[in-house]
Amino acid sequence: MSGGGAANTLYVVTAGDGWGPGGAVWTGTRDRAGELSRTGAVAVEEGVIVALGHEALERRGSTTEVVELTGRTLVPGFRDGHLHPLAGGVETLDCDLVDAADVAEVLARLGTYAAEHPDRPWVLGYGYPPELLAHGVGQASTLDRVVGERPVALWSSDHHMVWCNTRALTVAGITAATSDPPRGTIVRDEAGHPVGTLLEEAELLLEAHLPPRGVDKEAAGLLVGLDRMATAGLVWAQDAWTTPATLPAFQRVADAGQLTADLDLAFKVEVERWTEQLPTFEAARQDAAVAASRRRQDGVPGGRLTATTVKFFVDGVIEGGTAAMLEPYEPFGPAGAGCGDGTGGHDQGIANWERDELLAAAAAMDAAGFQLHLHAIGDAAVRLALDTFEAVAEHNGPRDRRPVVAHSHLVHPADRPRFAALGAIANFEPLWAQRNEIMTDLTEPRLGPERAAWQYPIASVRRTGAHISFGSDWPVSSHVPMHGIAVAVTRRGVSGRGARDAFLPEEAVDLDTALSAYTAGSAYQAGDEAVAGRIAVGQRADLALLDGDLSVLASDDLHHVEVAGTWLAGARVHRTD
Repeated sequence: MSGGGAANTLYVVTAGDGWGPGGAVWTGTRDRAGELSRTGAVAVEEGVIVALGHEALERRGSTTEVVELTGRTLVPGFRDGHLHPLAGGVETLDCDLVDAADVAEVLARLGTYAAEHPDRPWVLGYGYPPELLAHGVGQASTLDRVVGERPVALWSSDHHMVWCNTRALTVAGITAATSDPPRGTIVRDEAGHPVGTLLEEAELLLEAHLPPRGVDKEAAGLLVGLDRMATAGLVWAQDAWTTPATLPAFQRVADAGQLTADLDLAFKVEVERWTEQLPTFEAARQDAAVAASRRRQDGVPGGRLTATTVKFFVDGVIEGGTAAMLEPYEPFGPAGAGCGDGTGGHDQGIANWERDELLAAAAAMDAAGFQLHLHAIGDAAVRLALDTFEAVAEHNGPRDRRPVVAHSHLVHPADRPRFAALGAIANFEPLWAQRNEIMTDLTEPRLGPERAAWQYPIASVRRTGAHISFGSDWPVSSHVPMHGIAVAVTRRGVSGRGARDAFLPEEAVDLDTALSAYTAGSAYQAGDEAVAGRIAVGQRADLALLDGDLSVLASDDLHHVEVAGTWLAGARVHRTD
């Protein structure tokens, strides 16, 4: 298949007789007996799948471009239910700390970056693994030894904590006298002095002092994110944290025909400002729709850009002790080490919203036609999210709303059946469901054994009949769907502690379920299931070509499968040959 996808080009992808030595076509559809259907060929015309099997082969002509699947697998294009393509891409333009092996490597990268960019007023970095630090807490003095004269702010991989040097604290005016903000914590020593770590909305104390990113940098970052999506086989994503101020960067890329995936923007709802935000969100949604219509009329190539979702942060994260819990955290770390240790008034985490305020805000956003996307990590937050969906439906009346609980990390057993009952989508980041260092060093000690067994209950929630979608939360973790699918099937990682022991193996799912969650499941989340998420006649030709034959691969080898090609509506946006 060639890039561009001319309007009258017919593509045929052959695969022997469905499953076997010729390769595999995983359609994601089921026959009347409930079995997954198989096919030997797929024909695409004008961006739409027009025939399968023998009928597809009969359409092959002298000018037809053919891709043989020998030893490979064709699947519907992957769709990420919770991703940050713009923010994640922008972060690669600053100091990249992702996957640093230890604190020494973090400091080495920081020092190199600072030396290479002497004119930048702030040194910003992203993605350090919080489990590298004792109790997840970084000390300002450690950074001072590397960069002391300029302010430094490093965001953890989960983006719920920032590690600062002394200069950054000084510039932001953060001292022992500074009060914790309502939904955040300044981690302090026993004498009450800030140590250099800011949790949750304490990060906002830096905001007014940081250099603005600007549209140029945001557009450049989005292109990085889109490139990573294409190489991973991703054709759609919910950008799960944006603001109307970022819309011009998205529009610039879309207007240039460079949008190589469909994106839906989720605007972040703020506790104190949601009433004034609502009309701004509505205006931005309309602007996105008008611009999309103009691009269609002008024949601009590329994906669709919509802005139909709003994002609420119900709580934080367990590893930082800021996820909202029904019962207190287990004692963890020294006094003053942060939330979750019984100090600082947050021994059950941080609930960002008062219940009545959340219900009012969610009902207003829903009434305006926005889809609700609620970040909920702790069991109290998941319960509150489900309560919110129930209250909104009662208040606003029935409609097809498809609300999303993003992450669904710690789900109390009593709440698992409620997803299906409420029509709520359980979004999981399956890559997180492994026993790695962050799990054993930070998460499980805070939870204790009983609650630790409630984490990422993918199979249990799926058995209730609920819709599930998969995502990555990149740049928090790998954006590659096959990495997450491998963990969903095995509940093991590929290195470190996660490679040795399956994590709650009873919550593993089979390969078909995992593939469906990353394709049809996220298509349902987007409201696209009629036209996307499967390989079937009438569906858009959103496709991903994998370099391994999934019909014969062992589950432990799934992590190593790479993407050889990606097509968005029949246009090839990634190829390796």
